[in-house]
Amino acid sequence: MKYAIVDIETSGGSWQRDRITEIAIYIHNGNSITNEFKTLVNPETIIPYYITQLTGITNGMVANAPKFYEIAREVVLLTQDCVFVAHNAPFDYRFIQAEFKRLGYDYHREVLCTVKLSRRVFPGYGSYSLGNICNTLGIEIENRHRAAGDALATTKLFEKILFETNGDFTPFVKAKR
Repeated sequence: MKYAIVDIETSGGSWQRDRITEIAIYIHNGNSITNEFKTLVNPETIIPYYITQLTGITNGMVANAPKFYEIAREVVLLTQDCVFVAHNAPFDYRFIQAEFKRLGYDYHREVLCTVKLSRRVFPGYGSYSLGNICNTLGIEIENRHRAAGDALATTKLFEKILFETNGDFTPFVKAKR
């Protein structure tokens, strides 16, 4: 089985209104990373100041970045035949689906959420946010709140979960939707 471990940064919290500003995808074969893709994305909208404060991504940084439609084919091909994995997967998945919907394409993958997995595999912690669970488990996050840094940390968390579950995610995978 292959996994597409994804993280995005956005111009806000609403998948209906806001847009992707950065995306990182690590393809994992159950043993290691086999491919990766990461890029800033021109959201074709203004990035609010509070988002820039959180992510460090400025309007100037994305001005000459590719628009989502320019990377869409690569995202589809890279994640094809993969389970879509993310920390708080519904957030990332809905945003990506919304970007594709704007292009007239229905994007569907099986989905696996490392927040839900972490709660089951590592019970009893007060917080399962990416920063807190990684800190608790000794996973270093470089470039927090940037897609590549968070996706790589999610990959390391995923590998710990893989080890603990012997790779049996059957009860956790959500069907394509």
